[in-house]
Amino acid sequence: MTSVDALRKEVCDLHAQLIRWGLVTWTAGNVSARVPGEDLLVIKPSGVMYDELTSDHMVVCDLDGRLVEGDHAPSSDTEAHAYVYRHMPHVGGVVHTHSPYATAWAARGEPIPCSLTAMADEFGGDIPVGPFALIGSDAIGRGIVETLSGHRSPAVLMRQHGPFTIGGNAKAAVKAAVMCEDVARTMHFARQLGSVERLPAAAVDSLHDRYQNVYGQHNSGKKGAR
Repeated sequence: MTSVDALRKEVCDLHAQLIRWGLVTWTAGNVSARVPGEDLLVIKPSGVMYDELTSDHMVVCDLDGRLVEGDHAPSSDTEAHAYVYRHMPHVGGVVHTHSPYATAWAARGEPIPCSLTAMADEFGGDIPVGPFALIGSDAIGRGIVETLSGHRSPAVLMRQHGPFTIGGNAKAAVKAAVMCEDVARTMHFARQLGSVERLPAAAVDSLHDRYQNVYGQHNSGKKGAR
């Protein structure tokens, strides 16, 4: 199995996580991954049902969104994903969903305020709103890059469209999509009860640093780690 074949399988398998966590309906949404060392990406084809997807369905495109390998038309979001990869070299995975709570915040054009420790951990502050842009070109990609450049959040709510997430790899981008919907739902519930205070900036910084650099297995191989 070549590295591209392995990535096609990984990207295919990750789409099942979108279903598992209730982030997509019908054929909407997509996961893509950058091919390491190549100006290529792997992405879901357009209009194929999730329960029909196999690794053979996954298509390979260049970073201008043009089909390089595969028997199906690429996702209609491919140019947006490609733009992100061209302009954010640290990004290895991009995910788009229409998950209901995050998309409701996007419909309002309202950032999700950082009022939860889980938000500080994963997003390092508010989840921002990007500009409205029509699908089918790199316009959405431009909005993603403009909004997230210099921002700690791996998620952006594209106005009146839905969330896009990025990560160092495709799995990390899927995780960010799951977490985005989770905090969007919780903050929606909280707002029904009344006003909600943001976390202090110093606490957000501390929580984000710990989660990104200490939590989990980051120190598992270091002497004295617990």
